[in-house]
Amino acid sequence: MTDKVFIHELTAFASIGAYDWEHTIKQRLVFNIEMAWDFTQAAQTDDVQYCLNYAEVSEKVLQFVENQPFKLVETVAHKVADMLQQTYGIKALRIELHKPKAVAQASSVGVIVERGY
Repeated sequence: MTDKVFIHELTAFASIGAYDWEHTIKQRLVFNIEMAWDFTQAAQTDDVQYCLNYAEVSEKVLQFVENQPFKLVETVAHKVADMLQQTYGIKALRIELHKPKAVAQASSVGVIVERGY
């Protein structure tokens, strides 16, 4: 059995884009993140110290993405995955990253990164 912690629709406002004009504005990025995490001990003890703190993870992702410029959503997704795995020792994760309204005819476009599944 694999337990998972998830964060859905985490919204960041970032400097992202392949074109210079895109870096004069902040654009919305929306993350859906699933992280494999054995929380059996947390469930048995009802003790937060054994949890993967989703509020802390959310804040780390937002700070990481909002405090540096990126050109590609692919870069953002890979770097966030790297950061989460290194910071929290997460063995498997899935990040779905949306860039809403990037294409006029679509509500959203983006990428998916899966590691360890």
